[in-house]
Amino acid sequence: MPLPKLIAAASERLTPTDRRIAEAVLAEPTLLAFGTVSDLANSVGTSRPSIVRFATKLGFDGYSALQADVRAGLSQRLSRPSERIRQQDPSLAPSRAALENALASVFEAFEGDRLATLAAPILRAHNVWIISGETSKAGGHALHSGLTMIRPNVHLVEEHSSGRELSSASDADAAVVFDFARYRRHSITAARTLAELGVQIVAITDGPLSPLASITDTWCELKIPAIGPFDSSLPAVAAAELIVAHVAAQLQDAARARIDRTEALWEANTTFYTEPRTTPPRK
Repeated sequence: MPLPKLIAAASERLTPTDRRIAEAVLAEPTLLAFGTVSDLANSVGTSRPSIVRFATKLGFDGYSALQADVRAGLSQRLSRPSERIRQQDPSLAPSRAALENALASVFEAFEGDRLATLAAPILRAHNVWIISGETSKAGGHALHSGLTMIRPNVHLVEEHSSGRELSSASDADAAVVFDFARYRRHSITAARTLAELGVQIVAITDGPLSPLASITDTWCELKIPAIGPFDSSLPAVAAAELIVAHVAAQLQDAARARIDRTEALWEANTTFYTEPRTTPPRK
């Protein structure tokens, strides 16, 4: 329930101190969403026990439970493009900083043996199924494009055809699922269905609270910044490219042979455009 409705439902039980707290958090919800009990108490000019009692009067076990609920609601609201477009900074500086931090987070997520752990199911799978949400679609396409160049049986699953395509999945397969809040129903339900079939799930998502993190132990957390009104595709694409590079290095001769065959077919079919040669004029 939104914070204003929680406060309205408890209004008859609120003391004058409670009402000061309510006025403060309604005016600036981030005080509650991201501050400590002490931060909020100092801002309102009251005590920490008063803040905790306020939380219980709203129906929560304590301050942390209230904070988590408000934070989730605030994050959901701020994740909407319709909200972001009203708040965006038109300068490049915030976007540059956000993208640099997001790219750094990809390398942090893959530190140690994490990249090898994520790539291992792809290396041993008979089929690799790639599934994504809407805003993470660029990562899915980048992974599909790269993997199909270095190994067979790689499938990019579209929502409209997922039932038909995934009907042949088995426990010899792996699925790589990209999705970030706001999660698409299709990607979550498809991942759960595949997990029930014994398919090894590799999840590229945005944290331990993601529904994908509850499906598999093989997942990594990426930070997804907002660039203008929309989520950035950069972290998902960077993660996909690093996974492809690792798989290619592990496959070695098999990957090189497949790339050579593909290049030969492209050349035989004149896949790529070249400027026509012009005949020099006769003298």
